[in-house]
Amino acid sequence: MESVPSPRRVVLTPGARRALDAAGRLFYERGIHAVGVDLIATEAGVTKKTLYDRFGSKKQIVVEYLADRDERWRAFLAGHLDTAGDSPGRRLTAIFDASREWTAENSAKGCSMVNAHAEISDPAHPAYAVIVGQKRWMLDLFTGVCRDASVRDPETLARTVMLLHEGALVSHGLQVFPEAVRLASDQASALLAAAAGPAR
Repeated sequence: MESVPSPRRVVLTPGARRALDAAGRLFYERGIHAVGVDLIATEAGVTKKTLYDRFGSKKQIVVEYLADRDERWRAFLAGHLDTAGDSPGRRLTAIFDASREWTAENSAKGCSMVNAHAEISDPAHPAYAVIVGQKRWMLDLFTGVCRDASVRDPETLARTVMLLHEGALVSHGLQVFPEAVRLASDQASALLAAAAGPAR
């Protein structure tokens, strides 16, 4: 799998933090391309010059927005995993439980990374590394769970579980049917249990 370099990050002053909070809300609600720097500055109560002084470009604001969401998601997920113990089955359930809670609280329109990728598909864009890196991290997490369960082909099972997880996030965002993440969780758990075989 080809590596994607990590993007440059900036140190956030209080004013930059306010701007990032405003940008994050606007980007998620309206789309990245639809939101200009002028609107972000107005919503944050800062000048356009302050935004460019702190971030340098709109692209960097997008990087910070996605990286911030990713960091908050990982911290949120870590709390669930910490209570799950070492059981692969419980850890897998904890991941989906965290996703279900996160989407209910933070992602009414679906996964921010998936939504961003619909607008940013150029690997040269600095935010592309954040998007792809977050999904690869999730796949690594699922792979680790499957390996710990001692299944015969952990990589393939992890990819299947990843498909269930990501499909559930998209279905949730589109409101195709209720409880998409819960259904995906049940199916993923059944696959893991079947692949792991009887408990020893």
